[in-house]
Amino acid sequence: MFNSDFERLSYYYEKKWVSDVQLRLYVSFNVITASEFKVITGKDYKA
Repeated sequence: MFNSDFERLSYYYEKKWVSDVQLRLYVSFNVITASEFKVITGKDYKA
């Protein structure tokens, strides 16, 4: 269904199955990038 972690997490965020805090963890674990975080949430990533 999903071709990438970015697509999967975008979908989860839209459904409210994942929060900003959880997405920040995905950035810290290098699953998504800070720029992808901004695309998903509309907010700047702050470490």
